[in-house]
Amino acid sequence: MERTLLQWRLLPLLALIVALLSIFFASPRSFQETNKRCSLLPHDHYWISSKRIVTPDGLISGSVEVDGEIIVSVVNEVDWHKSQRSRVKVIDYGEAVLMPGLIDVHAHLDDPGRSEWEGFPSGTKAAAAGGITTLVDMPLNSCPSTVSPETLKLKIEAAKNRIHVDVGFWGGLVPDNALNSSALESLLDAGVLGLKSFMCPSGINDFPMTNITHIKEGLSVLAKYKRPLLVHAEIEKESEIEDGSENDPRSYLTYLKTRPTSWEEGAIRNLLSVTENTRIGGSAEGAHVHIVHLSDASSSLDLIKEAKGKGDSVTVETCPHYLAFSAEEIPEGDTRFKCSPPIRDAANREKLWEAMMKGDIDMLSSDHSPTKPELKLLTDGNFLKAWGGISSLQFVLPVTWSCGKKYGVTLEQVASWWSDRPSKLAGLDSKGAITVGKQADLVVWEPEAEFELDEEHPIHFKHPSISAYLGRRLSGKVVSTFVRGNMVFREGKHASDACGSLQLAA
Repeated sequence: MERTLLQWRLLPLLALIVALLSIFFASPRSFQETNKRCSLLPHDHYWISSKRIVTPDGLISGSVEVDGEIIVSVVNEVDWHKSQRSRVKVIDYGEAVLMPGLIDVHAHLDDPGRSEWEGFPSGTKAAAAGGITTLVDMPLNSCPSTVSPETLKLKIEAAKNRIHVDVGFWGGLVPDNALNSSALESLLDAGVLGLKSFMCPSGINDFPMTNITHIKEGLSVLAKYKRPLLVHAEIEKESEIEDGSENDPRSYLTYLKTRPTSWEEGAIRNLLSVTENTRIGGSAEGAHVHIVHLSDASSSLDLIKEAKGKGDSVTVETCPHYLAFSAEEIPEGDTRFKCSPPIRDAANREKLWEAMMKGDIDMLSSDHSPTKPELKLLTDGNFLKAWGGISSLQFVLPVTWSCGKKYGVTLEQVASWWSDRPSKLAGLDSKGAITVGKQADLVVWEPEAEFELDEEHPIHFKHPSISAYLGRRLSGKVVSTFVRGNMVFREGKHASDACGSLQLAA
């Protein structure tokens, strides 16, 4: 009798257990069913331990607790041993560095319309393999360019279920919308993180250049939204080329003469005539101007420093290729090195590094700008006719570290240039640092590990042959990449599904 009563009492408990298990294993939203495709790690609650964790408070030895998409605790080594929970998965990376995932605010993924140049799948796989957890895609080189809510919708649809990291979008400021505040407001309301304009021809027919009046009007609209305007700052002037046979189009120095530093200086001087409106109390207070891919480290940089000193809301980026290469070392006819503005001489490169170390340049971006190999004219080697753009997305972290070691670059500086400051520019407040409450966007990498970037090295962007970095020996191997808690890359392997999230402004 007592045994029978005990069995009856246990039946409801057993039924509850069976029901819970059936829900757990049958639900399409259960972790086992969905996350195993989004993540190479079969856990949604775990700890990551490392002897070198880059936090806003400096470098620590300790552990980071991740629960779902969020960092829920960051502890030093002593406190970790006190609080460790044996039933929670622990990944110990030892001496490898744990750092916030990189945020690349300047990349051209060329999708939709020119996916034969790159595309969301290959571009974001390359990003994940390089420790980049968020990309902000430029509005041009896709077709059509992103200059309206309708064209943004096309890009959003093209990205759905095809991105391996998180992706946001810049919109385009062009003559057709610059003087139409309602058109710009519609584009901003649709979710772009800010706007981008060119002060010289972009090379893309449906993305024409803007003048200073367009920029001034754009800033007045952006002020209401407190979002940035990114500017390609070159203004066409007379080139330094003179008619004559000595101007060999296969010579890089010939190309360099066509885009002298005066182009950058002239554009920036013109641009800064309106950035004074972004000061506190100015007519465009709340707007912000960000100068992309600075190449000239002399007069152009001096103008930017002066504007910052006066209170203008201005920041500036440069790119790894300007810090890694110099004009003197570019081989004849090697059009892989062509970009705009151009890579300048070794003395300028030294000044760029000096500005980085002093904090005069705020951040780094890839300006990953690929194309089809045939448009680079690698056989002809004609710098004047080849498409300009450096393919680099997967290697910006090791390039930054490899080139920066001689200047004493620290891990904290790398995190500032590639994570913290880019997150602030793009308004991605939930990203950019290893701290409680932030999204678990993380990269684990080995700064001391060296590798040859040759044809046998796995490269994930679409056209490896056009990268100027091929043949380089680099330091800094990416071990694992986590996007919102999902391990999307580990030791050369990607998670099977593309589970990146769209980052749209609210």
